[in-house]
Amino acid sequence: MKSRQTTGLRHLSDSTHYSLKGLRAAFRNETAFRQEVGICVILLPLAWWIGATPVEWLLLVGSCALVLIVELLNSAVETVVDRIGPEHHELSGRAKDIGSAAVMISLIMAGLTWGLLAWQKFLG
Repeated sequence: MKSRQTTGLRHLSDSTHYSLKGLRAAFRNETAFRQEVGICVILLPLAWWIGATPVEWLLLVGSCALVLIVELLNSAVETVVDRIGPEHHELSGRAKDIGSAAVMISLIMAGLTWGLLAWQKFLG
């Protein structure tokens, strides 16, 4: 039997529902995601003050969004790995470590972006 795929507005509605469901699940179940959301809530109003141009504002906001995106993807990888089984496996550990490294790199880039633009605003 052929499965029925949604199209148009129904597809958009369903996709939005699943995306919001994913955001709620990440917020409920992932401590790191909650912490990063909290930091972004604090930083985003500062982006209006630090960013002198639309491009600077976009860099500040975008770096926060990037951290959240990478954290969501890392959480998805960890969830799938945990679903496969609780026993230790080299490849499972490697997948989780690689996801963690991606989060670390996004955090470093966000820190450098915010640090450089704040330095430029206040000391430059």
